[in-house]
Amino acid sequence: MKVAILLTVFTSYTLISTAQPRIISGPMLGPVELKDAKIWVEVSPEVKTVSLQVNKKGDAKIIKTINYKGELENDFNPLQFTVGGLEINTTYEYKIVINGKASGKGGAFTTKDLWQWRKQPPEFSFLTGGCSYFNQPEYDRPGKPYGGDSSIFESMAKEKSAFMLWTGDAWYTREVDYYSEWGLWYRASHDRAIPVTQNFLRSMPQFAIWDDHDYGPNDIGKNYILKEASRKVFNSYFCNPSSGENGQGTYTMNSWGDADIFMTDDRWWRSDDRMKDSVEGEPNPDKRMLGEQQMEWLKNSLLFSKATFKIIAMGSQVLNPVSPFDKLSKFPVEYDELMNFLKEYKIEGVLFLTGDRHHSEIIKVNRPGMYPLYDITVSPLTSGTHSFGGAEKNNPYRVLGIDEKQNYGRFSFSGIRGNRKLTVAFLGVKGEKLGEWSITEKELKTP
Repeated sequence: MKVAILLTVFTSYTLISTAQPRIISGPMLGPVELKDAKIWVEVSPEVKTVSLQVNKKGDAKIIKTINYKGELENDFNPLQFTVGGLEINTTYEYKIVINGKASGKGGAFTTKDLWQWRKQPPEFSFLTGGCSYFNQPEYDRPGKPYGGDSSIFESMAKEKSAFMLWTGDAWYTREVDYYSEWGLWYRASHDRAIPVTQNFLRSMPQFAIWDDHDYGPNDIGKNYILKEASRKVFNSYFCNPSSGENGQGTYTMNSWGDADIFMTDDRWWRSDDRMKDSVEGEPNPDKRMLGEQQMEWLKNSLLFSKATFKIIAMGSQVLNPVSPFDKLSKFPVEYDELMNFLKEYKIEGVLFLTGDRHHSEIIKVNRPGMYPLYDITVSPLTSGTHSFGGAEKNNPYRVLGIDEKQNYGRFSFSGIRGNRKLTVAFLGVKGEKLGEWSITEKELKTP
């Protein structure tokens, strides 16, 4: 018995001590700007040093070597590099070096062009989608697997788009993760390393907002006891331009061409969905989704924006009057505040981009004396789908709807200044077109 125990211990130690240092997932592109770019990668605990080497495309000469100076050799080792001092509208190649040896993994990126005051707004597109579930049978609920065909990411990797915007639920925490800080790190690390996603992650810059499943348990809000840890995990597995203010929330923005995208946080300040919408016939002031701090930021950012298209991204739907589920209009104090603000200041070019619902649709809500507002929902990437039913089956506010199908969205911007056009295409697992809708900048202006 003692010999068997010793042999087991020795074998386990040998496996641990001989594990090869490697890249677990990535590299993944973060924001790419005019003069700098961010690159993300996760390495195994055996890695002692990591560096990034950069050269101009077509010239093998290394122009930058950046050594990672943060902590390594932990259970989870996601890390980020910022490459500065780059030239405008120039393509660079990079490779990851671990423990002094080339890993064989890298990629390329092109810095933005300086078009303002010089050229017409660029024609470009971005991809979007939410609800990405990868099956893990030992932790999944019994029955039919919830995750669908993950080859959708292979189709997305072939797109020539400026960036990807994840609209929440980029990974799905399970019961074993909910109240374990280690479990939150594990879930993000596990799902980020899925092989079929790797080409996509390095094919274009990745931006993200979160929703309940990559924040914590289903439908949870500000009462989540591990919210601080969850925020740290999220910021470690995505490298957005910023993350809230004063250590609160994850909201930020991304500007590309003549589109500003306001990436909101619908969880950090969120009251429980079951809190009463109204008290004694008046909107309940205690029921909030965005919180006062974020709302002030959003309003000031909208006022400051000169973009043709102002896209407000949110994990939950905003407008849908027929939906029985969580949406901003179920938080009437904030909903009314935002709608009144948009009207009072005549903010033009506003559209909402949302996820969560496991179907895709475009909701239109008319406003007397103002241009209509649209809520464009894109979901799901790989998680379960459903059929339109109940009051939503024949939703009179729906302009376009896609149910029972995995899909992603492509937002394309075209046209000359003053006559710009946005085209939204919904695409299936193999990249096939499921539906398309378009709108001009003139249709998003007050008559």
